[in-house]
Amino acid sequence: MNVTYAPIDNVNGEITVVIEEKDYTDKVEKQLKEISKHRPEPGFRPGKTPMGLLRKKYGDAVKYDVINKEVGDAVYDYIRNENLHVLGNPMPVKMEEEFNLENKDFTFRFKVGVAPEIDTHVNKDLHVPFYNITVSDEMIGNEDEQLRKRFGKQVPGEAVEPNALVKGVITELDENGESKAEGIVVENGILAPSYFKNKDQEALFDGKKVGETVVFNPAATCDGNEAELSSMLNIDKADAAAHHGDFKMEIKEIIVVQPAELNEEYFENLFGKDKVHNEEEYRNAIKEMIANALGHDSFYRFTIDAKQGVLDAVGEIELPEPVLKEYLMQREEKITPENVDEAFASMRPQLVWDLVAEAIARQFEVKVEQSDLMSLAMATVQQQLAQYGMANAPKEMVEKYAQEILKDEKNVQRLAQQSMDFKVFNAIKENVSLDEKDVNVEEFRTLFASEVGEEAGAE
Repeated sequence: MNVTYAPIDNVNGEITVVIEEKDYTDKVEKQLKEISKHRPEPGFRPGKTPMGLLRKKYGDAVKYDVINKEVGDAVYDYIRNENLHVLGNPMPVKMEEEFNLENKDFTFRFKVGVAPEIDTHVNKDLHVPFYNITVSDEMIGNEDEQLRKRFGKQVPGEAVEPNALVKGVITELDENGESKAEGIVVENGILAPSYFKNKDQEALFDGKKVGETVVFNPAATCDGNEAELSSMLNIDKADAAAHHGDFKMEIKEIIVVQPAELNEEYFENLFGKDKVHNEEEYRNAIKEMIANALGHDSFYRFTIDAKQGVLDAVGEIELPEPVLKEYLMQREEKITPENVDEAFASMRPQLVWDLVAEAIARQFEVKVEQSDLMSLAMATVQQQLAQYGMANAPKEMVEKYAQEILKDEKNVQRLAQQSMDFKVFNAIKENVSLDEKDVNVEEFRTLFASEVGEEAGAE
């Protein structure tokens, strides 16, 4: 068998496969023998059917299948062995004469789209902005407040304050504001006013103390949501619509969150053992925590600017559009000759970036290792556990859950793509010139706000 490749232009080429009788005869004979073993003919024992009869009955079909497989394998082996960067699938070139099984030798031609050669321009001549977000004392104070509340404990309170739980007797009222005869009475009612959807209803409880009474409208607190109303009043959802009037609550108990004290137990729960020992170290640790989080935001902004900067430097690139459009129509039933141009236009920008990113990965020998996947899986687990208050879960536990994640091939593919994306942008960051600028959070946000405005204007 002979396989050759001839370029047509920069992004199109043709693979020619010449297959001779000697390339497929033995395989055809082997297939016929297998048929004889598993599909006996009348009058003959399995495996004893004469080859002449088998060739006459099945020969053409088997020959077609064998040649088709041999040619297909030859094309893909050639692409792999020659490192031909093919886009889409090889498309058979329509032959002037129909495939004639009477022939002994055959020639097949396939049109292939190939990726263009790309100069990424990722070097020190390329300048990309990088924004360092400064951490203010106000940010440290706000984070301190939130953390101490999260790790605080519930204690009796003197008055209703934000995030307080209010316990007491909830009683349904009639149109005169009196306790309704045979109305609803919830002896052990519990409310969290800060979660009310109606702020006016929330305000009715502000500053109230144990022993005081508040008249409010439960239906208004949840926009009439039947599930929430039935839960609040301990009634069936089906009955909720009949109780949209006023109720009163006699406050029996107020529960508030007492912020955690700055002590060794709190420091250890938050940062781990022997990491923080006093208030100064605590504030520095919070600052570092915020800086790390903001660092991710800075890097995300960099990916946007770097991608645009690289694409602008690369400029317009040529693609084998006819081959790719035909490939799309074969792959997606919803894509037809009538809408393929529109579909391809919407996919083109991502395809271009994928090709540029692949070129950058080759330029800097970026590879994803198993250790990268494990690190990402562990980071995912740690983030999930932190949401449940386990910020310092044992390493053995994290590794165990990470290994479970990596047993799913879909998870592996997703994490591999995430790792590759990160490494490609990190390679860009290390090899271009960074125009660094210190900004505060408000200035950083305006970078995205201006883009949203531009997009709205474009529409």
